[in-house]
Amino acid sequence: MANSTSTTNQPTPMMAQYFTLKAEAQDCLLFYRMGDFFELFFDDAKMAAATLDIALTSRGEHAGQPIPMCGVPVHSAESYLARLIKGGHRVAIAEQTETPAEAKARGGKALVARAIVRYVTAGTLTEETLLDSRRDNMLVALAQTGGEGELGLAAADISTGRFETMTVRAGDLPAELARLRPSEVVIAEGSTLEVANSHPFDKAAFSSARAEDALKRLFAVATLDGFGQFSRAELAAMGGLIAYLDHAGKGTLPFLAPPLRKTSGAHVAIDAATRESLEIVATTGGTRAGSLLGAVDRTVTGAGARLLAQDLSAPLMDAPLIDARLGLVQLFHDDATLRSQLRAALRALPDIGRALGRVAIGRGSPRDLGQLRDGLGEARLLRERLGRLADQPLLLTQLLPALDGHGALVDALARALVPSPPTETNNGGYIADGFDPALDELRRLAGDGRRAIAALEAQYREQTGISALKIRHNGVLGYHVEVPARAADQLMQPESGFTHRQTLAGVVRFNSIDLHEQAGRVAQAGAHALVAEAAHLETLIEAVLDRKADIARAADALARLDVAAALAERAAEGGWQRPHFVVEDGVGPCLDIVGGRHPVVEDALRAQGQPFVANDCRLVATDRLWLVTGPNMGGKSTFLRQNALIVILAQAGAFVPAESATLTLVDRLFSRVGASDNLARGRSTFMVEMVETAAILAQATEHSFVILDEVGRGTSTYDGLALAWAVVEAVHEVNRCRCLFATHYHELTRLSETLDALSLHHVRAREWKGDLVLLHELAEGPADRSYGLAVARLAGLPPLVLKRAKDVLGRLEAGKAKTGGIAAGLDDLPLFASVATQVEEVVDPLRDALDGIDADALSPREALDHIYRLKQLAAASHHE
Repeated sequence: MANSTSTTNQPTPMMAQYFTLKAEAQDCLLFYRMGDFFELFFDDAKMAAATLDIALTSRGEHAGQPIPMCGVPVHSAESYLARLIKGGHRVAIAEQTETPAEAKARGGKALVARAIVRYVTAGTLTEETLLDSRRDNMLVALAQTGGEGELGLAAADISTGRFETMTVRAGDLPAELARLRPSEVVIAEGSTLEVANSHPFDKAAFSSARAEDALKRLFAVATLDGFGQFSRAELAAMGGLIAYLDHAGKGTLPFLAPPLRKTSGAHVAIDAATRESLEIVATTGGTRAGSLLGAVDRTVTGAGARLLAQDLSAPLMDAPLIDARLGLVQLFHDDATLRSQLRAALRALPDIGRALGRVAIGRGSPRDLGQLRDGLGEARLLRERLGRLADQPLLLTQLLPALDGHGALVDALARALVPSPPTETNNGGYIADGFDPALDELRRLAGDGRRAIAALEAQYREQTGISALKIRHNGVLGYHVEVPARAADQLMQPESGFTHRQTLAGVVRFNSIDLHEQAGRVAQAGAHALVAEAAHLETLIEAVLDRKADIARAADALARLDVAAALAERAAEGGWQRPHFVVEDGVGPCLDIVGGRHPVVEDALRAQGQPFVANDCRLVATDRLWLVTGPNMGGKSTFLRQNALIVILAQAGAFVPAESATLTLVDRLFSRVGASDNLARGRSTFMVEMVETAAILAQATEHSFVILDEVGRGTSTYDGLALAWAVVEAVHEVNRCRCLFATHYHELTRLSETLDALSLHHVRAREWKGDLVLLHELAEGPADRSYGLAVARLAGLPPLVLKRAKDVLGRLEAGKAKTGGIAAGLDDLPLFASVATQVEEVVDPLRDALDGIDADALSPREALDHIYRLKQLAAASHHE
């Protein structure tokens, strides 16, 4: 690298090779293999060094300038790749495709050939160390066709083979992307779509006709009719996704299950704002802990955790399927012993879905085959155990066949592999003794040779009299004799039979004819053994790939069992109950929850040793809109959210934190609870609030469930009240959906006089001896007051400010009573500064008396006297 340019300022052959590969890599960072390191140059080096926090150096020159350079060791490259991908980069891996010896054999000073063997991107990861075992890793491709206003969406997790597609309206795209949480999004070059984490790819790949041919080849079918009737947009999106995967794998496609066509009405529509507000699978800070998923998840496998996240992200609209899921949860809930045994068996299982993904893409290891052997073997035992159950629920009957039929493959893997196969294949040792007599003989010969070399070492020591003589091995010299430098002269003599090879500080190395011959026999037997093992490995991989679809089904079935047992465990822990779905039958939608609780808040309170106050919620056709008032911190937002989360859990097929829950299906779920400034996109809190509220009013149907909190608070009192009033009327009269509407505008309670399906409710609170007590209980009727000043006192506002606020409040209420104007009566209000000195310091004689007592100096009689005195002071204070 020192001489990277010639005197004519032309790049050296190596730099010319680098520039060619970099042009192919385009905007990806290029990992250029040089021996035991991947090197990065120029801007790639600068970006990688900044992301990885490693040293940026320079070597040689190009165009008269030093070449920036940094590198990472090949053996630990995965950890660096993980950090680069997390930092938003994509990486092209350029490997040496021949050895230096092979390059030399081509003649002259031939450069070692290199080629990009794969692209590493956020959506194409399969390595165990680069993936979160409890989260899907989705790659999404989007396609626009014609002017229909609809998009094709294709999504795949290549680590497991999950593959789905759907047609989506442009307005619904953010909601679908929020559901999938893709790591990477691919769009066609020249597309006008604006999507986060997206990058353009070859426009020609997004061709529906070309895609149809690619899908037929991939799944070896003559027609796609068996998979469903795909729209042109869906075909185009799948074509773009498959072409991108083919590009990333340099011609090696991963395992993909047949595409599952999803329809927009198959699951509850939940937009991105609602998902963020309800913190379904992640908190607003991006963490799992504190989310609904974090509070519910009791799965014991990575595949189960991923499936549970999918279920909560896409609650079902299919009542029979929901009931089937609930039936399986019920089985494990009612039989604690069965549940415990199943969870213990599942906990020991490897992640066979992701092991299959690595094998299918050509990155599988003997360890992956061992995981498939162990996982499928245990699946067969589970099939036998669960198959003996009487009165099996429908879903269990459907799942069990997928766990069977792998006996021949499991037996073949069990006979062929050692009990704990290694990840690497370079050193062999993964094929079991006794599986192949010819391999056993090669190993015997290699072992005999190594024993012969050990005997030769003893012979040389006796022959030379050098007790420190050793026969060692390394990758450069192979087997060689090593002696201390002080004893080397004897072996340097021509008649010694030893040939000098290398002198180092303190030791000298030699070879001999006997050692060379014996080493050759060891190397030959070892090399033949490695070739034999590699051949067996290839055969085993072919056997696995022949059954890849069946193995994927088994992995899915095990994950579903894990989810059902985990939900049963969570229900048993918290006393959760099975929800019941009813058909409307002319009665209209209902949502009847008795003793409902917020799963996340309840967990947090339990950790502090505090109980959660449960509340009922009954929304029916004649009482479908609740107006909820009461003080801040009283529990309004918690009450709103808990009912939305109960709907999600119920339609995902889970038990719910309530004494009972009866509901009709919710088609769309909306939450307008709080907003944060989105200044980066030029939107204030109020603008975000209005955009989200507009979406609700435009999309909510009579089958939807909406929670709205403090609509209108982001603007002036008059504007906010007017908007809140109009929104309540629209929800009641136009959308006619089930709705919980929390507000501080007490004026809205007058709407109960004109809106027949609206009722008034409040969270209870009371003041006791000047302190606000929040009861967190919901009661009928409006709140008698807002308790704003009492909450401010709890928050620690200075007494001076509280006194001032009390004066202002008194004048506001008096002026409003006289003139109806909200700010009437403030014209002659003295300035804050002029009344500051008038605020009397609060005197507490009881506290003063306590402060004056020296408890350590009291006699028993004096203590009793003080107690009587304190009781008198307390009584006097109470009467005041």
